[in-house]
Amino acid sequence: MARVKIAKPEGLDDPAVEEIFAWVTQMEGSVPNHFYVELNFPEFFRAKLGATKVLWEAGELSMEEIQHVGILVSRDNGCRYCTAAFCTILNHGLQTPEDYIAGLLQKGVDAVADVRLGVLLAYALKVNRDAASVSDANVQGLRDAGLTDKGIVQLTHVVSDFRSYNTLNLALQTDYDYRDFWRELAFSTG
Repeated sequence: MARVKIAKPEGLDDPAVEEIFAWVTQMEGSVPNHFYVELNFPEFFRAKLGATKVLWEAGELSMEEIQHVGILVSRDNGCRYCTAAFCTILNHGLQTPEDYIAGLLQKGVDAVADVRLGVLLAYALKVNRDAASVSDANVQGLRDAGLTDKGIVQLTHVVSDFRSYNTLNLALQTDYDYRDFWRELAFSTG
């Protein structure tokens, strides 16, 4: 049970929140509990989701690349909730086949055939695990994969953004409301 209330409003009178809910419903099929947890601090909810929207839409990374990062960073951090959320976006919202996502959950970066995506994911996981260990060669690898300074900064912020959602959902034990299929694949011990 969540450690804070799941603040489901009876009606929405905030255009910014309405826009966020419309987008998430399109991408995930419904508004998940995480968003209602965030509504306990509505001023930050609007700012945080606004910043996430900029990260997801205004840089050099594709939405598919961003969701791959979200899945692997969230799995790396042990956040079942966020792992399932980003699997849902990749599958439901972006029409990526379920069997591909299953392979990604089970094999991680090794499941990715696209060279650019593999470089992005390896960097993202390194930043997530130990940002201070990132080397000049790691950053050059991103440049070789086609990122400019803008894309490098975007990717680094995307990792931080996902990590912050992981922290919130883990600490506050957001009630899980995604398909069990995703967390079983991502966190099976077999």
